[in-house]
Amino acid sequence: MKIGLETESYHLFFHNNRMDIFDFIRKTAELGLDGVQINIITNEADKNLHPEWGVLGGNDPDHLKKVREEIQKYGLYAEIDTRGTDIEHLTKVIDIANQIGADVIRTYVCVGEYDAEKMAKAPEELKQIVPLLKQYRIKLGVENHEEETTAEVIKIIKEVNSPWVGAHCDLGNGMMAWEDPVEAVRNLAPYAYTTHFKDHIVIHDGEDHIVCGVPAGTGNIDLEECFKILVNESTLTRINVEMCFPYVAPFKRPKGTGGVYEVGEGAFKVENPPYDLHVIQPADYYYPPEHLLEKMLEDQEKGVQQSVEYVLALREKYCRQKNFNEITN
Repeated sequence: MKIGLETESYHLFFHNNRMDIFDFIRKTAELGLDGVQINIITNEADKNLHPEWGVLGGNDPDHLKKVREEIQKYGLYAEIDTRGTDIEHLTKVIDIANQIGADVIRTYVCVGEYDAEKMAKAPEELKQIVPLLKQYRIKLGVENHEEETTAEVIKIIKEVNSPWVGAHCDLGNGMMAWEDPVEAVRNLAPYAYTTHFKDHIVIHDGEDHIVCGVPAGTGNIDLEECFKILVNESTLTRINVEMCFPYVAPFKRPKGTGGVYEVGEGAFKVENPPYDLHVIQPADYYYPPEHLLEKMLEDQEKGVQQSVEYVLALREKYCRQKNFNEITN
């Protein structure tokens, strides 16, 4: 099993000119990982990113050639993260993926809130890009992205009915739709083409309960069980670490939508916020104030290190040792 790293893991570094895409590629190799997952999404509040292509830095052919060469220099695989089902946009993304040597693209349907109309249109839109995916031998994974349950994602995949369109299995996002992470992984594993391997806790922000990203192995998701499911019940050959810290997200669907009705137990156990509420509100984690930036950059770097070490240890336990035992027995 190869292990990769998603650019979102270093979002504070990108937003504050501490890292560009070439730095990230080199950093991923230094961490002993096998691939990069490049998130090309931009938001209005983002700083110092390309307005259309985010951390990638642009889609100029010469620039993309340099990105591809840097990826190849370190022997890494590449994947792309985007969003939406707009045919024109996805066509551009497929072209970019082809130019940098990425063979998997992640997308999701809803942005910010559940949109039944978008969900209904998604299968027909995705069907229209299948010929292009097939031409370039690139697979598309539809993600359970905070607003959608795994059942809703699987419904889209089945309606598209193409070997070029499967699932992107995010370990934590189902919580925002009130879905247990282990059950979400078990549901998506047979369809999974790619992943976001992460950890979460639930906190109270002074007004309501919200989901909070933390370094892998420090939260309440049963990551070991999730890893075993991905190894045993999917055809995945890669798992991508997405260290979403500091980051929070509200619950996006009514309680019970994904089968969980209340916070308090398991992955939904309520914990103390990672930072004192008098120092910083959770809503400000993602774009912290200037006086806290250095502290949070340091914490993000530590979080990446923790997450990588944790996932590599799981690989050693459930992939390499297993393979050794199979060979010797």
